[in-house]
Amino acid sequence: MSGAPVIRRLGLAPYEPTWRAMQRFTDERGPSTADEIWFVEHPPVFTLGLNASREHLLRPGDIPVVQIDRGGQVTYHGPGQLVIYPLIDLRRHALGVRQLVMALENAVIAYVAELGVTAMGSRDAPGVYVGGAKLASIGLRIRRGASYHGLALNVSLDLRPFERINVCGHRGLVVTSLADLCAVADIGAVIDRLTPHLLRQLGFDADYSAINTDLQAVSSR
Repeated sequence: MSGAPVIRRLGLAPYEPTWRAMQRFTDERGPSTADEIWFVEHPPVFTLGLNASREHLLRPGDIPVVQIDRGGQVTYHGPGQLVIYPLIDLRRHALGVRQLVMALENAVIAYVAELGVTAMGSRDAPGVYVGGAKLASIGLRIRRGASYHGLALNVSLDLRPFERINVCGHRGLVVTSLADLCAVADIGAVIDRLTPHLLRQLGFDADYSAINTDLQAVSSR
């Protein structure tokens, strides 16, 4: 790839309107539309993938459940988790889905290595793991040759809601966070240090500028 995507830092934004904004962007983009990467946090929500089994949703309680159109099973999003949405024209860049998944995994692996944490990806269950515990999950949708949804990295969120589900459809799968592993808790600092790794793994130029905006501004374009 060349150039750099538009980087948008959306802050804390409700899940469903963000999802709908990604869908609209994907449906309305043209061959020359610039790629974008959105960084966001969401209020507490469980999301179920397109073909997810509700049997993995154990005790949702007062946390909303949203059935969406990504791959994968059930996961949890909440404040303190950095969610990264790569809105990329895969056809234009001749990028396969597996390549995209590995790029997302490898960006996180390279970033946490700087923090002294050894992590790895998985071919059987996409995501990033540290000692068998899941640090980041991946779920994507490809439509019109472009990607949306993406990666969720546990930074400093309350991990207890994960006990209410079979994480990503796996009974007994343990989750972890950067706060627990290496006392990193600042979402903004994580974005700053992770972004160069993300761009490098995706094949973009390293020079970029980030736009601090909100979901309303994105949705009203």
